Amino acid sequence: MFKTILIIIISVTLFGVLFFILVRNALKRKLDILLEEEEKKSDNLD
Repeated sequence: MFKTILIIIISVTLFGVLFFILVRNALKRKLDILLEEEEKKSDNLD
């Protein structure tokens, strides 16, 4: 019983960490793209 619970907890933890890393990277990529576009807009105004 204890072994089963431990396996479930470890699996959920690993899945959570993996999901967190994927979402963080996706958001970072999107933010970089938006910042790059914003810089281009400000350069065009000068």
